[in-house]
Amino acid sequence: MAPGAGRTDSTRVTEQRTSFERLQPGAAPADPRGASAPAPDPARVPDTAAALPAQGRAAGDATGAVPSAPPAGTPAPAAPGTDGTPACPDTAVPEAAARDAGPVGEHSQPGAEQGAGPDAPRPRPVPEGIPVQPAGAPGRTAVQAPDGTERRTGQVIAPGKPTPMRRDGDRLRFVGAATRRIARGIDLDEIVMGLCRATVPTFSDAILVYLRDPLPVGDERPTGPLVLRLRRSDRIPAERDTEGAGFAPLVQPEPSELDSVGEELCTVRPGSALAEVLRGVRPVFTDAPAARAALPELLGAEGESAVPDGQRAILAPLRGRRRVIGAALFLRGPERIPFEADDLLVAAQLATHSALGIDKAVLYGREAYIADELQRTMLPEHLPRCTGVRLASRYLPAAETARVGGDWYDAIPLPGSRVALVVGDVMGHSMTSAAIMGQLRTTAQTLAGLDLPPQEVLHHLDEQAQRLGVDRMATCLYAVYDPVAHRITIANAGHPPPVLLHLGGRAEVLRVPAGAPIGVGGVDFEAVELDAPAGATLLLYTDGLVESRLRDVWTGIDQLRDKLAATAQLTGPDHPPPLEALCDEVLDMLGPGDRDDDIALLAARFDGIAPNDVAYWFLEPEDAAPGRARRLARRALSRWGMEDLTDSVELLVSEVVTNAVRYATRPVTLRLLRTDVLRCEVGDDVPQLPRLRQARATDEGGRGLYLVNRMARRWGATRLSTGKVVWFELNHTA
Repeated sequence: MAPGAGRTDSTRVTEQRTSFERLQPGAAPADPRGASAPAPDPARVPDTAAALPAQGRAAGDATGAVPSAPPAGTPAPAAPGTDGTPACPDTAVPEAAARDAGPVGEHSQPGAEQGAGPDAPRPRPVPEGIPVQPAGAPGRTAVQAPDGTERRTGQVIAPGKPTPMRRDGDRLRFVGAATRRIARGIDLDEIVMGLCRATVPTFSDAILVYLRDPLPVGDERPTGPLVLRLRRSDRIPAERDTEGAGFAPLVQPEPSELDSVGEELCTVRPGSALAEVLRGVRPVFTDAPAARAALPELLGAEGESAVPDGQRAILAPLRGRRRVIGAALFLRGPERIPFEADDLLVAAQLATHSALGIDKAVLYGREAYIADELQRTMLPEHLPRCTGVRLASRYLPAAETARVGGDWYDAIPLPGSRVALVVGDVMGHSMTSAAIMGQLRTTAQTLAGLDLPPQEVLHHLDEQAQRLGVDRMATCLYAVYDPVAHRITIANAGHPPPVLLHLGGRAEVLRVPAGAPIGVGGVDFEAVELDAPAGATLLLYTDGLVESRLRDVWTGIDQLRDKLAATAQLTGPDHPPPLEALCDEVLDMLGPGDRDDDIALLAARFDGIAPNDVAYWFLEPEDAAPGRARRLARRALSRWGMEDLTDSVELLVSEVVTNAVRYATRPVTLRLLRTDVLRCEVGDDVPQLPRLRQARATDEGGRGLYLVNRMARRWGATRLSTGKVVWFELNHTA
């Protein structure tokens, strides 16, 4: 055995993993590791220090055997390309040398049988055709030694100079990391930004992404011509251009300040060069005739001149599941090596993953829009203006990705200037929960229109939930506020209790029977009647406000009570806090980990109606009742200083009372309420509601409601359990 055959060359470096984004310490940009690449163009191989360092063979050794280490004290031979001598571009092993080496196994390495002992490691083969990079070319930052030289080759490099991906292993790692970054995006902008940030500057110096406008959703067929809009572009900032030799920038360097170019459109004409390139789906170099002809149509004449010549730009169509949805243009500057054939495969992978991600993002956006619309239509678009009470509400979804839920609130005007306040919570956060919530809310509105007691409303809601299916569970709180009596009646079905904020700043958790949730079945509900003093604020909410993973429901209720009391102290004991600001302050008590559920919040400020602003009478159902009603109304208006409405009120009261006493069998009620408007209510025991109709010339009646409709500000009729109430309102200046 030759001396030193059992030892490896001291200059050989063992193989290590590398990354496309960050080179490991000790790895050279020209390290010939990884899979083989196509043979380089000899015209592009420089004569000096750009050749590959020696690895696995000595200079002039045609067999590729690993030379033995020199004796101690003998200087090691210099690697080719480091002492100023040209490196041999021919890296292939001659066939004759391979035959002389004898039979070689399938996984044998060249030279493993010659001059090596059984314990010596086998040398690595020299990859063929790795493209040679000029010194200092941009692409990826080289690892520098403390003296400013490249750690493996010893070449002097400029600080911050990047080197490109030059091995198949680099490309694979880059594609894997880039696709992961693209896949992290959940909406359209995130996916496009991920594509731009992943490719610049690692793969290209600049990128332009065009998307179809508008983007088709799902299986829908787009109508009209194919129009591409510049969605986003990115490039290496100007300070990274080492010598100012880059191509002319098409957009501003900042990737987030591209509003000025975001409106650029490109209409793809059928049969044009751009249409043919997009139809071909595969990425192409822009030096190809078809792609070069397509650039003016895509970029315009000025944009075409900014694209470097040769294989320094790739035009990649973006194809979704069924159609082309855009295009991406990858650019490299003149100071960087051109793209290679394998880079077309990288561009194809980036374009495919981006297009599929954009397709899914558009579908997700449509689903999110549908969910938002469903949730919005299920909740009140605006709260009604009710006499004697002011209302405010809030709704917050559980998260951006779960925008639908089963929480709802409602305020329903009732006869007699009363108002029903409802808040409920259906189990779950899905479209099904939102649909069930909508059905229960509609049922509650219908039951409220029948003027049923709160406990009866919950009983019918429970029956409706059982008819909707198994396990259709919900909690609900139903309250009716009477501004004339200053009382509130509440019935509860497994919902958190309401909190009443008094005028002095004291927050009180109302003692309301909990009851069983809606959908359990066979459970009676109990209603309680409580005082509702003027100036007090009633807060109805769902459990998402007071319960989370960090606290139980009763701890949250105590915190809510303290928050309300602290907010009321800011405005003093004689002035309640503004209603809208109070809702915002309540929501501010939520911490980062408290958003486990969606939240519905309804706040009601009780103003009430003072007793001296109410006039109430009973009228016997007789012919003299209309005349007596006119006299009583005239006296009340005179007492309130509203004589300017006397004629209108007498006429309308006479018409409504006449219709009531014609069919009533019990006394008719007449009530006048003075608030911001004058409201007149006439009640009787006949359940049939009056209907507005056009009277014929020969009809003796049928014109009373026509007069009410023409002269009143608003009017209506509501069916009660004991009959009906017809009401109208008039504006006044007092």
